Amino acid sequence: MTITVVIADDQDMVRTGFRMILESQPDIDVLADVTDGEAALTAVEEHHPDVLLLDIRMPRLDGLEVTRRLAGRTTPRIVIVTTFDLDEYVHAALHGGASGFLLKDASPAMLVEAVRAAAVGDSLVSPAITVRLLREMAPRTPATTARRPAEPLTERERDVVRCLARGMTNAEIATELYVSLSTVKTHLANVQTKLDARNRVEIAAWAWESGLAASTT
Repeated sequence: MTITVVIADDQDMVRTGFRMILESQPDIDVLADVTDGEAALTAVEEHHPDVLLLDIRMPRLDGLEVTRRLAGRTTPRIVIVTTFDLDEYVHAALHGGASGFLLKDASPAMLVEAVRAAAVGDSLVSPAITVRLLREMAPRTPATTARRPAEPLTERERDVVRCLARGMTNAEIATELYVSLSTVKTHLANVQTKLDARNRVEIAAWAWESGLAASTT
């Protein structure tokens, strides 16, 4: 099944590079590439892509506002692309429902993997972004204001969330905790329900905001 993509970035070379990488894959079809947020929203309405690859800083509407306007929709899944330098807008985008984050200099393989993960409702976040961004941005929000789960997390669920907040993949978490991949997925599904979180990125953000990610017990 073909994954359809729209690329939104105001840098010509970035759009061209991303299009070439993605269109080299037999299961990915780039429907459009646009230069600003308004055009991104128009392209979404016109093409109904599975995934929107979205820059943060763009003319007319930035990526944060585009993410906010598309919140609550099943598609497109949004993958944010940012520079290594921390961008304060990204933290808000975490809560806006973005499905993934990548550095602009991410490898072609990671770009493709992020698009495929988003298309099936999963997410891929560059570990450098996950750890650095969440660790540095979360202290701006006092732990006492972090959302409270509908039910307390079990100790094993807490272990899984700590690993997730450090940027680990499901497979890496399974190895770290000596459990099966399916067990990790079950724990994450339970946590997502308890937190009413939209995806694993939002779970990771909560882990840092609540202080769980920094705890050892």
